[in-house]
Amino acid sequence: MVIIALAIGLGLAALVTVFYNRLVGLRNRGENAWSDIDVQLRRRHELVPNLVETVKGYAAHEKRTFQEVTEARTRAMQPGGAAARAAAEGDLSRTITALFAVAESYPQLRANENFVALQRQLSELEEAIQNARRYYNAVVRDFNTACETFPGNIFAGAFGFQRRDFFGLDSPEERTPPKVSFGG
Repeated sequence: MVIIALAIGLGLAALVTVFYNRLVGLRNRGENAWSDIDVQLRRRHELVPNLVETVKGYAAHEKRTFQEVTEARTRAMQPGGAAARAAAEGDLSRTITALFAVAESYPQLRANENFVALQRQLSELEEAIQNARRYYNAVVRDFNTACETFPGNIFAGAFGFQRRDFFGLDSPEERTPPKVSFGG
């Protein structure tokens, strides 16, 4: 009887260990994935002032657009959870799109090597952000599933693991990346 009780106790301890370690691993992968997104977003935030200054040189009278981009960038740089950051980044994407719409009116700007290089960098960053976001959301999906399904939900609750937010976009308009045109 003691052997059976010991075997059951060891089995339960092994089960708890396996589920706890899985949740910790998923949480850590999620934090790492969020860090990847944050790095890409910071790179984009650093690129935006260069874009604004380049366009300003050709379209100085578009002050409202420049101000909106600058304000959106400032909001996007504020710390926050995935949902708040996604909303702020969506606003920044919309204002960057407006900035490129201004640039479309200036053929000499579209031909400027610096502007073309900045457009190319932004396009590459947007793709890197989307890849990082997809990975993060996949990890969050796995983590949330592990926290919400039986028996993982018992262990998640007991050890204080909580559901994470996806890094998503709020509206269908935000689901398309800013249009970046390399031609004239």
